[in-house]
Amino acid sequence: MRHPFRGQRCLGSGPDRSGTRVAQIEYSRQIRSQSVTRTTPRIGRYSAATGQGFVLAHSGSQILLRFDRSNETWVLRPSSAPRGDTIYRNDAGEQVLRVNASGGITLYSSRSPGGSPVSAESGVAPNLEPQALGPVQLFNLMTRRSGLISDAVGRLVQINVYGDESEALCVEALIVATDTVIRIARSPSAKPFLDRLRVITIIEGNRSAVTYQRGELRVVVDPSRGIAGRPSSARIIRAIIPED
Repeated sequence: MRHPFRGQRCLGSGPDRSGTRVAQIEYSRQIRSQSVTRTTPRIGRYSAATGQGFVLAHSGSQILLRFDRSNETWVLRPSSAPRGDTIYRNDAGEQVLRVNASGGITLYSSRSPGGSPVSAESGVAPNLEPQALGPVQLFNLMTRRSGLISDAVGRLVQINVYGDESEALCVEALIVATDTVIRIARSPSAKPFLDRLRVITIIEGNRSAVTYQRGELRVVVDPSRGIAGRPSSARIIRAIIPED
């Protein structure tokens, strides 16, 4: 097992037409912006009617979501919907939340693909931002994760982590990637897609990406985008198990 992380850190023809067109564009933009702002869910703990609990937090203009008993934090992106609703999707384009104009929330998940109403709960929401570990803890994490993956797939799988800018983001990516591989390995129908897996590499780059080629699962994180620069488990699954 090696530990290569280096942790240092043209419009209308006349002026009237043009002015009207610009005003219409600006008005539409303001309406869309107000719609998204009005239906932004509040920070806190929530529970769906299915019993699924989760936490919502904000990171700048982004919404973060983490389900109970999960290591993954999802970054959700808003888009306007009819009747003043806002849909929040993950980086794979999947709908996760729908918030109506009055603030009511519906959760969409594997347990409730048709949607489940959500209610707020009491309690303090934890910090969902990535946390740095330090060289020794990172090496120990890599060793443990390599062992878990190797046991799950039945062969040695090497883990490499390379980074100069954000150790915390690389740690997030490592945990999400290994948890995802373990989930795939537990499925008899999906496990054969891991037959070629020999190496998991976490590396920094200018754009987040996931590739699975020649036995290597490579996850690229973009430190300039913060937690949004880390691919989600949904993207990792799509890389390992191509859609028909």
